[in-house]
Amino acid sequence: MNAIYKKETACILIVDDEPVNLKLLDKMLSAQGYLNLVLVQDPTLVVDIYRQQRIDLILLDINMPHLDGFGVMEQLKSLGDPLFPPIVILTAQHGQDFLLRALNAGARDFITKPFDRNELLARVCNMLDAQLAHRLLYDQKDVLDEMVQIRTDELRRTRLQVVQRLGRAAEYRDNETGNHILRMSHISALLAKAIGWNEADCELILHASPMHDIGKIGIPDHILLKPGKFEPDEWEIMKTHVIIGANILEGDDSDLMKSAGEIALTHHEKWDGSGYPQGLSGEAIPLVGRIAALADVFDALTSARPYKKGWTVEAAVDWIKENRGTHFDPELVDVFMKLLPEILNICDQFSEPEHNK
Repeated sequence: MNAIYKKETACILIVDDEPVNLKLLDKMLSAQGYLNLVLVQDPTLVVDIYRQQRIDLILLDINMPHLDGFGVMEQLKSLGDPLFPPIVILTAQHGQDFLLRALNAGARDFITKPFDRNELLARVCNMLDAQLAHRLLYDQKDVLDEMVQIRTDELRRTRLQVVQRLGRAAEYRDNETGNHILRMSHISALLAKAIGWNEADCELILHASPMHDIGKIGIPDHILLKPGKFEPDEWEIMKTHVIIGANILEGDDSDLMKSAGEIALTHHEKWDGSGYPQGLSGEAIPLVGRIAALADVFDALTSARPYKKGWTVEAAVDWIKENRGTHFDPELVDVFMKLLPEILNICDQFSEPEHNK
C-alpha cells in the first residue's frame, strides 16, 4: 500500500535538549518542505504536547537531563494510543546492548550523530510512509466496524419487526389488536425497570413479550374465536397454545428468542400453582413469565373486545389486588400499584385508533 502524505502537514515532533541540534534538524527538514515541525528542548513537556495535537513522527534524543529518552518513551507508551507514531532515536551510541534496549522500549529506527542529511531524510520519509499507512488501515478498520454495526442494527431491526408481526398475527386471530401487544410489552418493560433490571434486560422483555400468545395460531378457529365459555375439552385444547408457542420459538440461541419462548410457556402460570401448563408456583415461575402475566392480564381486562366490554381501571386494579399472592407475584403487584399512573400513560399512548384524539 502506498501512503500519500503532504510534507507541509505531516507533524514531526523533535525532542533534544541541545538547541544546536534542534536548529540543525529544523533547517534540514524545512528545506525539504517539512513545515509542521514541533521543536522541544524540555523532555518533560512531551506528553502534554502529544496530547494536544496529532503527531506523525517523533525524533527523540536519548541523553537528556531530568528525563532521558527512555523515560519519554515509557510515558508515551502508557497513553495507549492505537495510532502511536514511530519513534526514531537520535544518538551517537552504537553498542548492541543500547540498540536492543531502545528497540525494546519502543524505538523503530535510529539516526546517528552527527546527522547525515541524506540518511535523515530517507529515514524520516520511510517512517512517515509507515505511519500514514498505519493510519489509513486504522481508518479503514473504523469504516468497516461502522459498516458491520450498521448491518447488525439492520438485522436487529428486521428481527424485531418479524417478532412484532408474529405477535400481531396471533392477536388478530384472537380478535385482539396489535396495540394490545404494544401496551403489554411496554408495561412489562416498565415493571422490569422498576425492580432493578438493567437497560439491556428491559429492552429484551420489551421485544420478547409480544410473542407471548404466538401459540394461538395453532388453535382451531371454532375454539379460539368462540365467544362463550369453553367446554372442558375445548379448554384443554385452548391451554395448549402455550406449548405450541414455546415449540415455535425454541431452537434459536438468541437471548431474544429464549426469553420469548420462556414467556410464551409460563405467562399462564399462577403464583399459587393453579396455573398451566406445568402448575409452577412462586419463584419457580420464571420472573419474565410473572411480569408478562401481570401486564397481559391488566391490559386484557381493561380492553374492549367484540365479545366483551373493557373493565374500568378501578375494577381491574381491584381484581389484581384480590389476586395478589394467588394469581400474581405479590411483590410485583405492589410495584404495579406504585407505577399505575405511568402504566395508564402507556395505555393512553398505545390506545386503539378510534380512541386516539
